[in-house]
Amino acid sequence: MPGFVTDLPWNQTIGDPVPANTPHAVSVSLPTWKANVAYEEGEAWILDKMQCGYPRFFIAKPIERLAQAIVRQHGDQQSDKAMLFPTHSCAIRCKDFFHRQQPKIDLSSLHILDYVPHPEKGPSAQSKKVLPRVTALVYPKELWPVAKSFWQHTGEGISSRQADFCQKAFDDGSMVEASTVSPSGTPRLSKGPRRYQKHVSVDYGIPPAAITNGHADGNGTATAEVGAPDSVQFVEERFGRNLDVTFAAQARLAIRKRIAGSLSANEDLPLSLEKPSDTDAVNERSRDVPGFSVDDVYLYPMGMNAIFHSHQALMHARGELPSVMFGFPYVDTLKVLEKFGPSTTFYGFGSAEELDDLERRLEAGEKYLALYCEFPGNPLLRTPDLKRIRSLADKHDFAVVVDETIGNFLNVHVLPYADVVVSSLTKVFSGDSNVMGGSLILNPQSQYYGILKRVLESEYEDKQFAEDSIYMERNSRDFITRTHRINHNGEAVADILRSHPAIKQVNYPKYGPTKQYYDACKLPTGGYGGLLSATFHRMEDAEVFFDYLQTEKGPSLGTNFTLSSPFVILAHYNELEWAAKYGCEATLVRFSIGLEDNEVLRKTFESALSAIPKGDRT
Repeated sequence: MPGFVTDLPWNQTIGDPVPANTPHAVSVSLPTWKANVAYEEGEAWILDKMQCGYPRFFIAKPIERLAQAIVRQHGDQQSDKAMLFPTHSCAIRCKDFFHRQQPKIDLSSLHILDYVPHPEKGPSAQSKKVLPRVTALVYPKELWPVAKSFWQHTGEGISSRQADFCQKAFDDGSMVEASTVSPSGTPRLSKGPRRYQKHVSVDYGIPPAAITNGHADGNGTATAEVGAPDSVQFVEERFGRNLDVTFAAQARLAIRKRIAGSLSANEDLPLSLEKPSDTDAVNERSRDVPGFSVDDVYLYPMGMNAIFHSHQALMHARGELPSVMFGFPYVDTLKVLEKFGPSTTFYGFGSAEELDDLERRLEAGEKYLALYCEFPGNPLLRTPDLKRIRSLADKHDFAVVVDETIGNFLNVHVLPYADVVVSSLTKVFSGDSNVMGGSLILNPQSQYYGILKRVLESEYEDKQFAEDSIYMERNSRDFITRTHRINHNGEAVADILRSHPAIKQVNYPKYGPTKQYYDACKLPTGGYGGLLSATFHRMEDAEVFFDYLQTEKGPSLGTNFTLSSPFVILAHYNELEWAAKYGCEATLVRFSIGLEDNEVLRKTFESALSAIPKGDRT
């Protein structure tokens, strides 16, 4: 394994946030091939340098600090750990997951603790300020792998911003465990520390969640849409316990309108909300889906959380039937279907032959809950035949759930072929790599629309923390212009890589046998996106190229800056042989192309390619 390139200046950032000096960064620097392998093997020299990580794979330090403080207060530091969630129902789902994964577990060892505003020290129930609240599931340390699995697969955990916010309230006593508050609202007298408190189901001091535009505000505060100034200075000054919940509600509404296509103005709140709908955007976004509106858009704290809840909602609506995963997926989508449903049929190539096999099964009487697919897939960028899938679904009664994160709804229009569309807003919608978010869209023309709407009316919780919503809204205002530039840059980099003999294959929606399926859903003004990957003939070539490449390097995608990763090493290190069967070889490097000057990008990639030793690659 080449080691001399680790001395290059751009490779001296191991474990740093990406972007640099970002307190709530979504990515982390793993700048060399060796660093990625060491991370996967759990070597101390790399883990000790990790200041942050991708939020579903790495428990952020603010979250860990608050969890440890709660264990010190209500658990045993030697034997317990805690997982933190935005709502009580999330903790219940985690507890149920423990029981499914470990049927012999002693359920009395699992304790749910709800933290709520102190009735005297915290904000009043009528306050327009965001209220501190968090739910902890305290569990035995030996069950950490199960807890981590739930955290990673479902995206149900709190964000680092919420942890920071609640830590301040915890430290000064303005947020307390619910059982320490009496029904009258006065603190209960305590005779000293107790290991656990009996759960109290009512969050005293928190009013019922208000409803705004059909959505409950998961922060337990009124969400009346009142005008509020919006500027960087205003938002920064109001962070902390002075954040006005009405401003957060406006941000969420703006995000949903932006996703629906009825808001494209790059302007401050509330001015942008007061403008009439952008009719051109509406017609383009919903031209084939009559009845579609902002009320069909639901927000989640992470993209994977939207996928998880789409599966939960479908099982609520249709029963616990098996699902289909079509195409090689992002790892956790398949895990959600496998671990939270009865069974899963996996078609890893996403080919016509696999659709033939599915059709034979359906004709033989097999029943399915839903077919999940990505448009296009990650990291091979293959595109499913949505028209044929839709035809099979209509004939044989199963739902179609499409993850459009990679294509994104400014490039492709998949809603007419889907019952549910999910997306990670963390990616290009945000771009700044400093906040997580997800969305779920219902197709009003779906046969399941009515029942899914009823399920979501009773089960949906708006769990995205207020500060995260504000960051997401601000980041997404220039989503349209950024997308067009990223499309242009993505094509340019793909062409550079395709011309080099060291590269075995470039994966990009514009090229390859599935281009026709992408083009069938591509909007007239859309492009092929900024995500691509390249497989090298030789491992040593991939390593040298990656180490010499002067881009940011770490997990995630859709960033405003180019971000590179040896994706298969990072996502499938313990199953490399399995991944290779589906074309995901260990030499694959994935690139998320950003907003850099096109000429700068060209020189960056050509320079790294020139570092590859010339020689026989057969």
